[in-house]
Amino acid sequence: MTRIKRGSVAKKRRKKILGFTKGFKGSHSKLFATANQQIMKALRYSYNDRRKKKSDFKKIWIQRINGASRLLGKNYSSLINQLKNSRILINKKIIAKLSILDWKTFKILIESLD
Repeated sequence: MTRIKRGSVAKKRRKKILGFTKGFKGSHSKLFATANQQIMKALRYSYNDRRKKKSDFKKIWIQRINGASRLLGKNYSSLINQLKNSRILINKKIIAKLSILDWKTFKILIESLD
């Protein structure tokens, strides 16, 4: 049988992988092979969900703007259309924050479009 001289490297790599899976359930955090698969899956999910988070926030902003603008007698699509036509460059995040935190400014913004 041949002598293994790089066992410490393999052990360090396995230990690193098992360290990443700390907090996973059952064999997903104990056995190297399944832990390795779970890490790859978790990293894929985290990559995709970082992008999904952006679209989720955009949906929330649109709902908030729509709800606030309907209180003032406009719907979301006509509001955005009027903002673009009047060349007011405020993004959806800022408009949504205005509608929640500073109602007076939001109302002035909406009324200035008419």
